[in-house]
Amino acid sequence: MTPDPPDDRSPSQNGPAALSDVIRLFLRLGFTAFGGPAAHIAMMRDEVVHRRRWMTDQEFLDLVGATNLIPGPNSTEMAIHVGYRRAGRAGLIAAGAAFILPAMLIVLLLSWTYVRFGGTPQATWLLYGVKPVIIAVVVQALWGLGRAAVKGWLTAIVGAAALALYFAGVNEIALLIAAGLAVMAVQNVRRGRAAAIAAGLMAWPDGWRRPAGATAARAAAIATMAAAAAGTVAATAIPLTLSRLFLLFLKIGSVLYGSGYVLLAFLRADFVNRLGWLTDRQLLDAVAIGQFTPGPVFTTATFVGYVLAGIPGAVLATVGIFLPSFVFVAASTPFIPRMRRSPWAGTLLDGVNVGSLALMAGVAWQLGRAAIVDPVTAALAAAALLILMRFKVNSAWLVLGGALVGLVARMLGGAP
Repeated sequence: MTPDPPDDRSPSQNGPAALSDVIRLFLRLGFTAFGGPAAHIAMMRDEVVHRRRWMTDQEFLDLVGATNLIPGPNSTEMAIHVGYRRAGRAGLIAAGAAFILPAMLIVLLLSWTYVRFGGTPQATWLLYGVKPVIIAVVVQALWGLGRAAVKGWLTAIVGAAALALYFAGVNEIALLIAAGLAVMAVQNVRRGRAAAIAAGLMAWPDGWRRPAGATAARAAAIATMAAAAAGTVAATAIPLTLSRLFLLFLKIGSVLYGSGYVLLAFLRADFVNRLGWLTDRQLLDAVAIGQFTPGPVFTTATFVGYVLAGIPGAVLATVGIFLPSFVFVAASTPFIPRMRRSPWAGTLLDGVNVGSLALMAGVAWQLGRAAIVDPVTAALAAAALLILMRFKVNSAWLVLGGALVGLVARMLGGAP
């Protein structure tokens, strides 16, 4: 058997310059990546595929698919993956830390303000201008990644079905697995490998479907069940220790799939109901700060840690919730190239990739309805999309431009 040809993007062929490139890129994204995981991934794709050409769209898609199959914050794990691909193990650590650190520092400052003055800062004017630009960035990324992910009629049908089922309320993880198995089964039917897979799909459990209610209702149900599993709601607060705080966030980072609403459910079950360390108002304020600051939404942990135990609590909470992501990525990243070379696993990855894009499209639609609320935001989104499609403009500049438009609109009385 002839050995595989050398990969000109392999981490072993990059040195200190590549590491500094990784640090600079993700520090900047950490300060400017608003809008949640879908928007963060779109901005990363613009930087590492188009502007820097560190990898192809297909390679980027494979990382997106692999990231969706492990617990933890997707955009942070994508940063860690990219760092490893560009600069090896040092890049793996540096990229994740550089992406997390700016958001952590911003949240830390806001946490100090909250504790000192007793309220959350208002940033609606900022989000008014930023959100439409984020929608344009996501749409442009969907267009580019879709051309790599949709490889024929099969992946097109699976992607459309995944999008429809997402809107119908089917669980996201179930959709990813089902999409991967469906493409793998059909693609390998000529090799006689689909019988067992088809049998498994026929027996797909109904329990993967979401409850009939909305996402918020699901989050409340998860919180209630978690509290019940822990025993009864705490009548008196359990003493706070730094070690217990760290282990709680380590547990959450190790098992959490899904959005910020699911994070809210976990935090409420542990910190409000079981331990009595936070009130519902404090928890909602924590999530609000995590939502309107740039970088990973999981920096909500920084706020909770600071409110409970000052700077040591903030640091331990942040390390605890993000540490599992570094471990999961380090453990899974060697297998991704092997998956792509395997006919069996490669077709599974094709299905997961197109399912991931379907979920991204569904989230973009839902966020778009909340972001584009009047003629100003509609024009801002259209202009940003046109600029992205016609010119190679860095998306970070567009985000800052959107914030400026929001500020002007606020001064003129047009923003909420």
